[in-house]
Amino acid sequence: MSAMRENILNALDRLQLPDGGSLVSRDMIRALSVEDGRVRFVIEAANSEDARKMEPVRVAAVSLVEKLPGVAGVSAVLTAHGPAQPAQKAPPPDLEIGRHPSPQAAKIKPAGVKRIIAVGSGKGGVGKSTVSANLAVALARAGRRVGLLDADIYGPSQPRMMGLTGKPQASADNQLLPPEAHGVKVMSIGLMLEEGQAVIWRGPMLMGALQQFMSEVAWGDLDVLIVDLPPGTGDVLLTLAQKSVLDGAIMVSTPQDVALLDARKGIDMLNRLEVPIIGLIENMSVYVCPKCGHEEHVFGQGGVAAEAKKIGAPLLAQLPIDLETRLGGDSGRPVAAGAGVMAEAYERLAGRLTEAGVI
Repeated sequence: MSAMRENILNALDRLQLPDGGSLVSRDMIRALSVEDGRVRFVIEAANSEDARKMEPVRVAAVSLVEKLPGVAGVSAVLTAHGPAQPAQKAPPPDLEIGRHPSPQAAKIKPAGVKRIIAVGSGKGGVGKSTVSANLAVALARAGRRVGLLDADIYGPSQPRMMGLTGKPQASADNQLLPPEAHGVKVMSIGLMLEEGQAVIWRGPMLMGALQQFMSEVAWGDLDVLIVDLPPGTGDVLLTLAQKSVLDGAIMVSTPQDVALLDARKGIDMLNRLEVPIIGLIENMSVYVCPKCGHEEHVFGQGGVAAEAKKIGAPLLAQLPIDLETRLGGDSGRPVAAGAGVMAEAYERLAGRLTEAGVI
């Protein structure tokens, strides 16, 4: 441990919490990094309710660290490890997910949700769900109130990526309560199924499920709801665009020509549905050998950047192939929740979106 990190932890250990112990003794400090005198860390509370009460502690922690020698600036973010625990266990939800959609007079936008942003791709296997999960976590770490809706009904992966198990509870008014992980509220059909259980639905049931996830989930006040779309240009995107308010979409693709062929179809569909394209993300852009530093463009080079320029949309990020990203997704702790090169890459992506006023 560097002397600077040790000094910071020692200082934070002296900051006593109202209910006993310190931020360090209770293992609440996450992602502590020091670069050119700038200090960043996350204070992870037990649940979202505790996190809301700890703003004075965050302010005190920042003030304490700012006074240390060699510190040029401090950024601290509050997050929560899990959802607030209710005083009494809520009854299991009796909502029948997957019923046929009910008639609606206007497009749905959940009360309290400022913006709904879809993350899509033309084809599977390009890392769209991984990008969705890590972007949601990075935005939460940046202080935004974030929800993540797994709209890939046939292949839900967000419960595994976000480390969630167990079925959602229901509120007194029979709204589904989205569980929370890494500061993000999450809802997925995968939370209601046994692992490995297939969803065998026709289009109307799928449309009904999406309608319910928009209108019968207690999302609360959110700055943004990230919607992880399934691959392709099928019923899900069509239903969301026609039945709910989509404020924009981000397209993810590898630089590979075959992936770009399908990404272009997704972009064309978004244009036809009049959904604004916020920008493109090139995933798996390069592989850097961890032993020798050699760079290999496994899926080609520059394809997504060229496509972004062609359609006049920003290239939001170029994300490399990364082992830690894959391990984080499999283990339920997205790489953006930690520290390191990829966490910083997602931090920059989140910063670019917030600075542009998109989120």
